[in-house]
Amino acid sequence: MRVLRIAHHGVVSAWRERERALRARGLDVRLLSAQRWNEGGRALALRSDGDTFVTGAGTLGSHPNAFVYSPRRIWRALGSCPDIVDLHEEPFALATAEILLMRLLRRRRAPYVVYSAQNIDKRYPIPFRWFERWALRGAAAAYVCNREAGEILMRKGLSGPVRLIPLGVDTGVFAPADRPPPAAALTVGYVGRLDAHKGVDVLLHAAALRTTWQVEITGDGPRRTELVALAAALGISDRVRFLGFAAGDALAGHYRRLDVLAVPSLPRPGWLEQFCRVAVEAMASGVPVVGSRSGAIPDVVADAGILVAPGDATALAVAVDEAGAPERWAQLRARGLTRAERYTWQSVAEMQHALYDEILPARSAGARQRPQVVAVAYGDPALLEGALEALGEGFETTIVDNSSSMTTSQMAERHGIHYIDPGANLGFGAGVNVALRSLRERGREADDVLLLNPDARIAGIEVDRMHEKLHSRRDLAAVGATQIEPATGDPVRVWWPFPGPGRAWLEAVGAGFLNRTQGFVIGSVLLLRAEALAAVGEFDERFFLYAEEVDWQKRATDAGWRIGLAEVAATHIGAATSGDSDRRDALFFASNEIYQRKHFGAPGWQAFRAAMVFGAVVRTVALCGERRAQARRRLAIFVRGPVAHARRVT
Repeated sequence: MRVLRIAHHGVVSAWRERERALRARGLDVRLLSAQRWNEGGRALALRSDGDTFVTGAGTLGSHPNAFVYSPRRIWRALGSCPDIVDLHEEPFALATAEILLMRLLRRRRAPYVVYSAQNIDKRYPIPFRWFERWALRGAAAAYVCNREAGEILMRKGLSGPVRLIPLGVDTGVFAPADRPPPAAALTVGYVGRLDAHKGVDVLLHAAALRTTWQVEITGDGPRRTELVALAAALGISDRVRFLGFAAGDALAGHYRRLDVLAVPSLPRPGWLEQFCRVAVEAMASGVPVVGSRSGAIPDVVADAGILVAPGDATALAVAVDEAGAPERWAQLRARGLTRAERYTWQSVAEMQHALYDEILPARSAGARQRPQVVAVAYGDPALLEGALEALGEGFETTIVDNSSSMTTSQMAERHGIHYIDPGANLGFGAGVNVALRSLRERGREADDVLLLNPDARIAGIEVDRMHEKLHSRRDLAAVGATQIEPATGDPVRVWWPFPGPGRAWLEAVGAGFLNRTQGFVIGSVLLLRAEALAAVGEFDERFFLYAEEVDWQKRATDAGWRIGLAEVAATHIGAATSGDSDRRDALFFASNEIYQRKHFGAPGWQAFRAAMVFGAVVRTVALCGERRAQARRRLAIFVRGPVAHARRVT
């Protein structure tokens, strides 16, 4: 499996442990990181440290959610044809929108996953709100480092699964020192960015209440000068050391000197602690944690630390004293070491790998049961036999013969195909339902189903590619096939917007180009997911011919499923099984009326009908020759009413 991960924080060598652990599991992981980034209050340049899988990219902007990568680097990375793209950036981030745009321009169809730590339900300003909606609607899945972030993504429209995958810790670096419980004089530490919401001032006020504490502050940031001045004002400068930024072995050494780590984070209207990596590092180092009861801190620390109300310096001082008492210290230390085991990078990589496997199952179609093929036959059996010969061996097929032809029956017997004669011409939708019920009776309801028109041609290997596409996402209900006209080699349009009154009026006034949203795929070669069939139900048998697959896909998308398209080699001879154009038009427009009444009610149908009449009148005046004649026929049909017209013609 080839995985492209994009994460600006990969500039920190220690934070590339996830990729190292994934590669150790056999995945071909490539990481695109920022070339330079400010982490922990310090500007860092990317150093590979032997990681051949990481590439740096220049960035424009410094805010984590308002910067872009070098487009050239993104373009090249996507050109490596990954099986999955892992965007370790927030869904609303400018960088996420940039990557998705480049993916679209690259025409890469690899599924992507997004990451979020945002545990406050925010309504972002335009265009970031649009970026988020776009990212979530297309994401195959998401992973989060706190429970609230996952709930927010689901409320905002994420259709794929969301998994809680914490940040990790290198227990080979962050390991406990062999030491006794602390004496009466405690060494209390803080690790992190020196910013207002981190609450370091609360720790300093707590230290002013305890004359025996020694305080070590590791980190840097915009509040450093102010905090140094506060320590002086409180008269504790001699007991407070500002150690600056530290990483790797140096940081691990800082932890091992501590008796207790304080995490006094303060909730803000626009910010809550999203994970608290330092708490995990401290627990792995055998250091008890006293933290604010805020954001993700309670979930991360659980019973391995002590929680206090945010901003309460007195409560913080009492809790630190409690954590430093010998018996309690030993208890919290043991609990912390046990809890840190769930945050190892090996454990994180295992969860990440499982997510990839969940949305990108086995790459070969042979790893799963091939779909059941269903063909509704009518007319010349030679067309259907040609379709089956093009398909090739290895497929179980069911033929529902609406024409009750002895020749078709003999052909089915010759090919070893399950043949059903319904005794009448039921129409396409009802014929498909006959086959679906037969599959259930034969215990094959768990198999996916390929609907194959007799006038369509597709090889088995191309069906396998469609099947792979169908199972590349858990929310795909159906996958259509790109097709060409066999006589000319011209592409056949297979994606269409769902029809409705609004679209009808756009077409009527010549503005149909304004509505190019992809809604449904044509049903000549259509692969249906078994789970979606079970959830959405059978085809609506009121549609005798045309619109039955449109209706089913509309019901599926209304229920939260998605429709896909596989780029395969297939052909389709339009209307090859129906030679009477007048009857064909009558059935087509009658199905239009049924569809509009079903999904938009009587008012919607009348609006649609008015648009069709208006458009036909305009074309009758503006066009000439055969096109004018077609417009007149359409006008007559919609003035009379398509269903009423179909009853007269058929």
